Amino acid sequence: MNEEKKSEEKSISIALCIGMGVFIVLTGLIALMLATPFEVSDIKAFQNPESMWNPLYFFLLIICFTALILIVLRFGGKRLVYFVMLAAVAVTIYYVMDVLIPYKHIPLVSTLGLTLLLYKYPEWYVLDATGLIIGGGAAAIFGISLGILPVLLLMIILAVYDAIAVYKTKHMVSLAESIVDLRIPVLFVLPRTRNFSLLRDKDQEEGKSEMEEAFFMGLGDAIIPSMLVVSANCMPAFAYYWGLINAPALGALIGTLAGYAVLSRIAGRGKPHAGLPFLNSGAIIGFVIGYMFMVV
Repeated sequence: MNEEKKSEEKSISIALCIGMGVFIVLTGLIALMLATPFEVSDIKAFQNPESMWNPLYFFLLIICFTALILIVLRFGGKRLVYFVMLAAVAVTIYYVMDVLIPYKHIPLVSTLGLTLLLYKYPEWYVLDATGLIIGGGAAAIFGISLGILPVLLLMIILAVYDAIAVYKTKHMVSLAESIVDLRIPVLFVLPRTRNFSLLRDKDQEEGKSEMEEAFFMGLGDAIIPSMLVVSANCMPAFAYYWGLINAPALGALIGTLAGYAVLSRIAGRGKPHAGLPFLNSGAIIGFVIGYMFMVV
């Protein structure tokens, strides 16, 4: 009986790992499709993509925002954090809708509808669907805003920071647990059991936390490598496969999946791991291989 249970759990774990891999690929593909419309609309985070100061500004913004959230949460401001993050989500959704459906009032109405759905019914599949929109949009905006060298520097900095924040200071673990409680689409969620629900805690198995009953992955783990995919795809010297992606960008996407496969092998159930050291390393190696494949 124990062998059957172990075999079933292994099958579920494999399916969940594949599912998260699909989210990574979808985030990258959505970002690629949104990159050109954002470029045409001049929606960028930085006006000089080649500036090496950009990744430092980006990193400083992350540090300040994370510190602010942790401080506010410590003093009981969970609702304030919730509405600030919900507003940020709504703004990102609006930018995406505005380039996808550039018709009068439709982007605004769509954004208000999705934001209301998130507020009233933040079930895990609602978070996942909106997370793909947000992740693809964010990766596209920052991907076209950062040149290759700046985005590579940013990825190295964030990989080191992620490792320190998860394994050393552990503040990222505390932040992730708090965000799960907020029901905001900054995490991808895949349930381990059929009756799992983010809305009905009483339905969870007794004695088990949500972190054990579902597989979680931070949106940043899909966004950051996808930024390199988009930035590499903006390089004009390379031909596009299928009219969508060039060799360096494809290499970065495949490399991200390879890094994720390594991460999945070591990630234990209910135990948090730093994803960016693996994902970013894989993306960078894949990018280099794709680049060398075209120039050699």
